[in-house]
Amino acid sequence: MPEAEEPRGDGDAGRGVTVTQRAIEQVKAMIAEDRLHPGERLPNERDLAARLGISRSSMREAIRALTVMGVLEARHGSGVYVTHLRAGDLLETFGVVAGLSRGPQLLELLEVRRVLESTATALAAARIDAAGLAEVAAELAAMHATEDPEVILAHDLAFHRAIARAAGNASLAAILEGLSSRTFRARVWRGLQEEGAFARTRDEHARIHRALLAHDPEAARAAAAAHVGAVEDWLAGHLARQEATEGGGGTGG
Repeated sequence: MPEAEEPRGDGDAGRGVTVTQRAIEQVKAMIAEDRLHPGERLPNERDLAARLGISRSSMREAIRALTVMGVLEARHGSGVYVTHLRAGDLLETFGVVAGLSRGPQLLELLEVRRVLESTATALAAARIDAAGLAEVAAELAAMHATEDPEVILAHDLAFHRAIARAAGNASLAAILEGLSSRTFRARVWRGLQEEGAFARTRDEHARIHRALLAHDPEAARAAAAAHVGAVEDWLAGHLARQEATEGGGGTGG
């Protein structure tokens, strides 16, 4: 039988914080305060539970949760280690959320993406070099050279990745990568094709490129916000039409 969860502390009761959740925060604090370092092996489960004053079952659950988050890494036959805390590893869960989201939640994620992508594009406009501009231009040209939604999708993703890299912030780029569900973007491109809106979307990408060429952060911010905002409008309309015909429901992610 598993050990029972210890009762919450008085200060945690009103917030619904479990012992396991507090253990997660304590381990994260140990890492943040350099008491545990990237690549370091975690103390064994029994010792760590005793140090934190909790049961082994609660400690086990906390370690499992931190492993899922990417903060810890379980190595078979060796133990549990603190990861090297790369932005891409820690923010991988954004991709899971974006990939599984439906309906209104997907609209919320698009709103987040609009805010972050416009910021990343503004940063890129200030920081992008000749090589970065050439990469963005090549992806834009490839988007213009085909009518195949799958091929356009591949170059669309590469276009935005190149801009995110040029922003010079690995954490921001990782969040944006996580928010870019390939399945959802493919659905958007197919929907735009059906609506005859490819030309408009290509123009939006071209405006972003021109702002980057001009090294104009505010123009880049506005162009990126308008581009993602148009996708939000498309999804809102798609959901409304779907609700009218099916009596509710969401869309794929």
